[in-house]
Amino acid sequence: MNPSLISTANNKHHAVPLSVMALLSGLLLAKTVAAHDATPLSLKGIKVPTTPSLLDGTAPIVTNKKAAIQLGKALFWDINVGSDGMACASCHFHAGADARVKNQLSPGVNHLKAPTASTFQPTASGGVGGVNYKVRISDFPFYQLSDPTDRDSKVVFSTDDIFSSSGVFLGTFKKSNPNDLAHDDCTSKDDPIFHIGDLNARQSQPRNTPTVINAGYNFRNFWDGRANNIFNGASPFGVRDANAAIWVVQKDGSVRKQTLQLENASLASQAMGPPSGDAEIACGQRKFPEIGRKLLKQRPLTHQDIHPQDGVLGELRYAVDKGLSTTYERLIKKAFASRYWAGKGQFGKAMDKAAPQYNQMEANFSLFFGLALQLYEQTLISDQTPFDTVRKAGDPAIPKGLNAQQARGLKLFLDAHCSTCHKGPTLSSAANPSIYNVPGPDKGLVIRKTLNGAFTNSGVVNGIMDEGYFNTSVTPTSYDLGVGGTDPFGNPLSFSTQYMQSLLTNKKMVDPIAVKACNLDNPFANDYMPKELIDDVKGKQGCNNRSVYAKLPKPSVLIAEMKKKQQGRALVAVKGAFKVPSLRNVELTGPYMHNGSMLTLEQVIDFYFRGGNFNNPHHFATVVFPQGISASEKADLVAFLKSLTDERVRWERAPFDHPQILVPHGHTAAANPQNLAVAKDNFLNVPAVGKYGRSRALGPLKSFQSFLGR
Repeated sequence: MNPSLISTANNKHHAVPLSVMALLSGLLLAKTVAAHDATPLSLKGIKVPTTPSLLDGTAPIVTNKKAAIQLGKALFWDINVGSDGMACASCHFHAGADARVKNQLSPGVNHLKAPTASTFQPTASGGVGGVNYKVRISDFPFYQLSDPTDRDSKVVFSTDDIFSSSGVFLGTFKKSNPNDLAHDDCTSKDDPIFHIGDLNARQSQPRNTPTVINAGYNFRNFWDGRANNIFNGASPFGVRDANAAIWVVQKDGSVRKQTLQLENASLASQAMGPPSGDAEIACGQRKFPEIGRKLLKQRPLTHQDIHPQDGVLGELRYAVDKGLSTTYERLIKKAFASRYWAGKGQFGKAMDKAAPQYNQMEANFSLFFGLALQLYEQTLISDQTPFDTVRKAGDPAIPKGLNAQQARGLKLFLDAHCSTCHKGPTLSSAANPSIYNVPGPDKGLVIRKTLNGAFTNSGVVNGIMDEGYFNTSVTPTSYDLGVGGTDPFGNPLSFSTQYMQSLLTNKKMVDPIAVKACNLDNPFANDYMPKELIDDVKGKQGCNNRSVYAKLPKPSVLIAEMKKKQQGRALVAVKGAFKVPSLRNVELTGPYMHNGSMLTLEQVIDFYFRGGNFNNPHHFATVVFPQGISASEKADLVAFLKSLTDERVRWERAPFDHPQILVPHGHTAAANPQNLAVAKDNFLNVPAVGKYGRSRALGPLKSFQSFLGR
């Protein structure tokens, strides 16, 4: 280990006890490398995990991939998709994330039963915060200590407010407006939280907006993983949603409802959320067939400029006006097999009782929307960074594209075991395990790690966790349960919680994954007595030389353990755990963490090297623990993190080019003339960019911090 990581010269408060050093030594000896974790692989050449039956097989769903990508890009950027001028891209226009600085705060609505869950708090700079507030550099971080390197120093500021993305005004969907496609006919509801006087303001989301770039590699999506790996064609929840189905033309010409289960399609699952929610881009209670009815006969992007050299949409550009020269209906017919849109008949009642019933294409619009967005977003791969260059031989292997300072930062990154969570070519353990070659039939989706130890003076505890979802104590667990929460049907979002329930009841997990005891990092046979164990009902196949570990605790033993403090040896450590984000392009995707509470990479490094903000019960203390770091080492680590920026992203060169979009960016104090119940919007004009990227006049994308005043 790098001696500076356990020295106390730079941090007198963090003297590391001998017991901690002993535990660290044990952890290091268990690894296959002597001094470092191995350098993560380059992303170059790593294919996005395929979705079986989507593009292959005897009857693929998508018959023209190019047309599907065109459809997906149009839908992603089109403000007509939303209920009041919001597109998917309205929150993902800057390196796949959101760079707006005004009206972006949200109270801690997931901090249940807390008085502050529905009220805003003053900011660290002394500002009033809340609706329409423009954040400043001095407002960050949202949890401030008198000594940023010492978790035990005096807390000088704390809030449960969130920095996120403003979405739509609070309202209930009635019908689309044929005279104004960007603004549906919605009934306004008085908003008790987001308002300026008597006028409603746009709602902000309860979590920070992550980038969509490289998201195609994730096994699940959203911060809490609720966007299921399996796409059911209609909702984010995979097989959990028993009512999800699509309409399919049969060989005899009849049309029947069928369930759909497409694996490795969490991007499609994620796409189901915002258009049918009530805060992001749509009025409440809107259904996907209504979006289809509004859009199918229309030209895409009718309010937006398309660059003549757009890498995907340029050939479809409407030469005499804004938007494209085709329609959404034509693109769907070109992209998808006819069995999903050519059927005759009626397929469900419209929300407007006076309107005709839906046709098959309208009824299946969620299918087209989800899969088209997935195929477009899967093109957004940033694999041309200095980190992705050829590696020099050595331990660790250093990419040739790194300069001396960046190389030092990489070594520090590996020495500090940052790559335990930020592993693999995407630098995220939440990626599909297939891309970093996890052995075993369970794919390593449920892990059992040493969670606590001498760091917390509580003894060594092995906790079951969802791979890629960890509690690093950014906030107290009570602020937001993350993957420790439940879906709308009452099922645990966490695979680990489902697994423990299956051990206790012998019932199948709601998500169709197999977990084998022999493949757990710390198998039960390590810390349970032989008399407490039974054979794993899933057997020993696939265990290889670990078959001796194919043992499970008896249900009666687990029940007894769960009655102990922190569930004893049966600890499931998922409450307050969130997805490990990719570090690629992290220079451009601030602010950071699930609550958007940290402004700079230096603040993030301080957070990790002081061991987090809190000591939550499910805190991953064997990875996030106090370590000394000098100013020069911090600069080296920041330099390495900036080497993960793809210049194509910085300059928005293809595939990161895009249409123009006007993004709501705060309000004036006046009412909107078209809707006197809501405040008038200000807008941020994001210009169209072609495949050769931003002009020198526009300049490159900048860090979030650069848009803020002191």
